[in-house]
Amino acid sequence: MTPTTPNPVFRHSQKTLDRATRAVRCAPFYMRLYTLMLDQSVTLSSLVGLSGTRQQLTKRMLSELSADGEMLWLIQVGLLRREVDGQGLTDSFRLTPLGRQLVSQWRSVGGFGKASFRDQVFNALTRWLRLPI
Repeated sequence: MTPTTPNPVFRHSQKTLDRATRAVRCAPFYMRLYTLMLDQSVTLSSLVGLSGTRQQLTKRMLSELSADGEMLWLIQVGLLRREVDGQGLTDSFRLTPLGRQLVSQWRSVGGFGKASFRDQVFNALTRWLRLPI
């Protein structure tokens, strides 16, 4: 039997870190959502309608379709993953190692900041046109 090695530290390029941070700044979610995800998965239904705003997870009321679209974008940039149970994918989301790393950094500095106009433009180009910015 060989000794187990600890999980390796994931190293991400600065471009990956910048894109992920920009996506979070432009997403309609508060830091509270991401810190909640450090300890547990979050269901899509908790983000939809008044539920998300009452729990201070979303900045505005979201439809199920728009909440799912926002979460899928955060999956594509590497921050989140869908929760899996014994029967397959669920409607719950968790942080990836990249997401955990960034949320820990943001917690230590008091948040991820506000999206600038430049952030919004670059995020839109990356998201909708799939440009490698």
